[in-house]
Amino acid sequence: MPGIGHSPNVRLTYGGARFARNHTHGWETVMKPFRTALALSALALLAACATQVSTSVQPAAPGFLFGLWHGFIFPVAWVFSLFVPDIAVYAVPNNGGWYDFGYFLGICVFGVGANRGGRVTRIVYRDRIVRERPGRVIDHE
Repeated sequence: MPGIGHSPNVRLTYGGARFARNHTHGWETVMKPFRTALALSALALLAACATQVSTSVQPAAPGFLFGLWHGFIFPVAWVFSLFVPDIAVYAVPNNGGWYDFGYFLGICVFGVGANRGGRVTRIVYRDRIVRERPGRVIDHE
């Protein structure tokens, strides 16, 4: 069995548990941040190419408050839009970024994406016995 300095994948044991440590050397260490930066740059360039049709943005169209309301009622509007062709979940035309911001806040903060302030209740059973190895019992009390 090779020593710690000779193997790229070293298995360490600590208290019966086994851990694997990967050693990366050379180009892998240098290329990982470069690949991440390249991918983010490509996404930024693609996002810069996006445009909005000028006829869909109108100053007198629904703005921030309507976007907030439409985001809040999104789940109900989506279900109705499946059966009634005249109902849409997003207002077009709208006044652009402020409507989008209100819509986002309506969904994430006030609507279905919001945490209603309730506590998360977790039930923990303390009488469970875990067997690590045959014959050895670990009790959690």
